[in-house]
Amino acid sequence: MTSEQSAALVNDPKGGLPRLLEIMRRLRDPQTGCPWDIEQTWDSIAPYTIEEAYEVADAIARRAWDEVQAELGDLLLQVIYFSQIATEEQRFDFDAVANAISDKMVDRHPHVFGTENRDKSAEQQTIDWEVQKERERAAKGETRVLDGVALGLPALMRAQKLQKRAARVGFDWPEITQVLDKIQEEAEELAAEQGGDMDRLEDEFGDLLFVVVNLGRHLGLDAETALRRANGKFTRRFNYVEDETKASGKALTDSTLEEMDALWTAAKHAERAPSS
Repeated sequence: MTSEQSAALVNDPKGGLPRLLEIMRRLRDPQTGCPWDIEQTWDSIAPYTIEEAYEVADAIARRAWDEVQAELGDLLLQVIYFSQIATEEQRFDFDAVANAISDKMVDRHPHVFGTENRDKSAEQQTIDWEVQKERERAAKGETRVLDGVALGLPALMRAQKLQKRAARVGFDWPEITQVLDKIQEEAEELAAEQGGDMDRLEDEFGDLLFVVVNLGRHLGLDAETALRRANGKFTRRFNYVEDETKASGKALTDSTLEEMDALWTAAKHAERAPSS
């Protein structure tokens, strides 16, 4: 591509994906690119990728559709970034990334792109998907049940995935009451460690969190989503407490716990009241 063609593409408002690929190539050009972009590596970009994925999820949760479009662009940029670095290192390029996921989608949907019967439930399709993933893991030498569960996942998400894998081979409580009993047991063990060794305390706290994640799985809930929702609820209610306290001419630091708790209760009631 000539410099004139490059400039035309970069400035084409309807250039689509080729435009973005060329922009990234130009940003990473060692002679004429951006010094910051040139310095970036696999490791330096990875945290941004995780952050951008969460910002997409946050915008979706808030139904902020204009923001979703922008955040998806930010997330796509991460894929473009990694693909450009890989191209420079002669590992692979963006087309190889796109072709690999396309191949995977075709392979995992033989009922759409192949000869298998499409007359199956979503639940059966999920089972078939997991069977295919197990074959792929085995082909990569990942033969143990928990192989391939990424270490870099958020801890709650990874705990749930580990538990789902173990459950597929029967390592699971059959009744939800057993999970609740285990939570009680772990809570008592945690209480017994208070005031003692911090390492043991952290260990017991982790055990309690792990079983609570298991409870969510048995209830059909995603632990990461549930906690994100709880974080949002806490933020809204605390903001209410703060706003009402300021409106009364006081600072939070000058309020008693009882006063703040009363406002917290009011915030709960306000959220649960039917809209007029």
